[in-house]
Amino acid sequence: MSATTSRTDGAQLDVRKNRRAGSAKQSAKDAGAARQERSWKKLNTIWNLLPPIVLGILLLFAWYITTATGRINAFILPPPKDVFASLIDGLTGGLYWEHILITVQESLAGFLLGVIVALPLGYGVAKSRFLANMLQPYLSAGQAIPAIVLAPFLFLWFNTGPLPVTIICMLVVLFPMVINTIFGVQTIERELLDAARLEGASGLSLLSYIEFPLALPAVLAAVRTGLTLSITGALVGEFFCSPDKGLGALIQMALHQYNMSFMFATVIILAILAALYYSATWLLIKLAEIIY
Repeated sequence: MSATTSRTDGAQLDVRKNRRAGSAKQSAKDAGAARQERSWKKLNTIWNLLPPIVLGILLLFAWYITTATGRINAFILPPPKDVFASLIDGLTGGLYWEHILITVQESLAGFLLGVIVALPLGYGVAKSRFLANMLQPYLSAGQAIPAIVLAPFLFLWFNTGPLPVTIICMLVVLFPMVINTIFGVQTIERELLDAARLEGASGLSLLSYIEFPLALPAVLAAVRTGLTLSITGALVGEFFCSPDKGLGALIQMALHQYNMSFMFATVIILAILAALYYSATWLLIKLAEIIY
């Protein structure tokens, strides 16, 4: 009896050892697969970043060669070293920071005002035939009129200051956001809406749990476009309605002084600012993917 029990215990011990060994092998295999997946993700990230970096280097090299050989007059295209020297002087001397802050405030204010108006307006036009028939001709006409044409009117009505700049910025971002919102709501499959209504969803619950998540990709595309365009709106407004404040004012100053290096340096600041805005919208999209 004891011999049989000993053999049984030994067999059970061997089974447990084999199970532990198998679990350890599986854990090691899973860990290796996870490491390989992380490596592939890092490689993919590097691969995605490589083309714009290479293109930027090539453009910078072509810029240097063109100016170094004297093919283009420095008054038209200044050398890279002069532009970057002007950029460093403006940053270290504190010239840029105050104007960057003003442009950021105006662009974000105009963008937020555009979001507050565009999203409900786009949803209403998409859901109501009456609103669509009433507003779409004006939306089309407003989209066809450049903001630079409206800027002198706002200058005459509101004089200089941040208010007309914010309004111009809002008008620049408004129409693309409205159109994208309309598109996102209208492309929701009617079968899904009908099924949700059969389950008792209506009004705010239908909007919150069905329509908004399904239209979210188009809404986020509208927000992404609008935030990037807000820089353009702020610049257009500053050209006309803020002659002494903002990055647009610095470009005007550089133009009047015939200082091309300073003008190019300011454009680089604007490009960096637009890239930061674009990156912020990318983070917003990732956050929405996590939530929904």
